[in-house]
Amino acid sequence: MTSERLDEPRALRRSLRPHYDPEAFGRLSEQIARFLGTARFIVYMTVFVAIWVLWNVFVPESFKFDPYPYIFLTLMLSLQASYAAPLILLAQNRQDNRDRIQYEQDRESAERNQAEIAYLTREIAALRLALNDVATRDYLRSELAHLLEEIRERQ
Repeated sequence: MTSERLDEPRALRRSLRPHYDPEAFGRLSEQIARFLGTARFIVYMTVFVAIWVLWNVFVPESFKFDPYPYIFLTLMLSLQASYAAPLILLAQNRQDNRDRIQYEQDRESAERNQAEIAYLTREIAALRLALNDVATRDYLRSELAHLLEEIRERQ
């Protein structure tokens, strides 16, 4: 009975599964999904299908490779769609993750801003209270005027 030692790295094992970088694959899927969502892709696909149909309608019989029901064309389009759908979903999931992280950062920023605003509001209120206790120029003039009147009345 052998137990794994925690102070030694595990021995490398060979795996028959293909190894890939999920981040690179995700970026590639986003690029593909971005291209599939453009008018350029629709134009390219339309031109491809038109050339396919025109070729199989107008060229001599010996050069035709997919006669009228265009079963091979249908197979090709189905294959393209079967790869495009998961790639688009993968790209959407990655975008959802980015949106979620951005939302959390925005929420934290809003909370910090709210705390700063509350702090500044308290500071302004404290300054206003402190300024109410400070003698202003008009207040000093009026007090000096009252003192001057009292002195004149006493004389």
